[in-house]
Amino acid sequence: MPGPARVSGRVTSADGTVLAFDGYGAGPAVVLVNGAFGDRSHPTLAGVAAALSPWFRVLDYDRRGRGGSGDTRPYAVEREIEDLAAVIGAAGGTAMVFGGSSGAALVLEAAARGLGITRVAVWEPPYHVDDDAPPLPDDFAAQLESLVDAGRWEEAVERFMVEAAEVPAEAVAAMRADASWAHLKGVARTLAYEAAVLGPGNRLPAAALAAIAQPLLVLSGERSPRWMAAAARAVTAAVPGARHRVLEDQAHAVTPEALVPELLEFFAR
Repeated sequence: MPGPARVSGRVTSADGTVLAFDGYGAGPAVVLVNGAFGDRSHPTLAGVAAALSPWFRVLDYDRRGRGGSGDTRPYAVEREIEDLAAVIGAAGGTAMVFGGSSGAALVLEAAARGLGITRVAVWEPPYHVDDDAPPLPDDFAAQLESLVDAGRWEEAVERFMVEAAEVPAEAVAAMRADASWAHLKGVARTLAYEAAVLGPGNRLPAAALAAIAQPLLVLSGERSPRWMAAAARAVTAAVPGARHRVLEDQAHAVTPEALVPELLEFFAR
C-alpha cells in the first residue's frame, strides 16, 4: 500500500532563513524536532510523522544548516527558537511538539519561553546530572565551531560522536568507509549548534524548566545509558506535573514503532 501523502513546503524564519519541511495528514498540528545529524529524511521521525498522519497534521522540518534549510550566521539559540516558532506558524499558530535528544533540549527551551506550544513530548534530552555522564568542556560548542572554521570537518564529527555521543572511537573510524560519512561531514557545522542548545557542560537548566506550564511527557529507553535515564528523571522532577515513561527494550536510537503509541496517546488527550 502507498504511504501517506507528503506535501513539502517552506517557511521563512525571523532572520530570513528559509526552512524546509514535510507535512503529513490533517488535524491538530504536531511539529517534530530532530536531534544531532537528523533532518526530515531521517527514518525515525519521518516514520513517526507518517504513523501519526491519520490523526494529526504533522510537520517534520530541517533545522537550520541541514537538508533543504538555510543557515544564516552568526548562530544563536534564539534563532533556532525563532525557527521553531516559524514552523509552528506554518502549522496554524499553535502545535504540539516532540523533540528527540538535543532536539528535545531545544523544544524544552522554546516551551519555557512561551511559544505557541500546547503539549510537549521529549525523548532523552542529554543533560548531564550525575558523574556517569561523559565530561564535556564548557566551551565545547566553540571548540567544534573552530574545527569547522579551520576546515577540520571530520575531526569535528569525530569529537562530537566520541565525546558527546559516546560512540567508540573504533566505530567512528569504521564509519569513514560508509556512504553515510559524507552526510555526517556535511552537517558538521551544526554540531556546535547542538552543543550551544545544551549549554556549557550540558548542565540541567532547572530554573528555565520550572517555567514550563504545558503538559510534558518525558520518554527514555530501558537500554539507554544510566546517565540518560537520570537526566530524564531530573527533567521530569523540574517541570511541574510532568510524566516520565520508560520504553522497554529501547536504547537512545529509539524506533518509530516504540515512540508512536506513546505520542498518539499523549497528543490525543
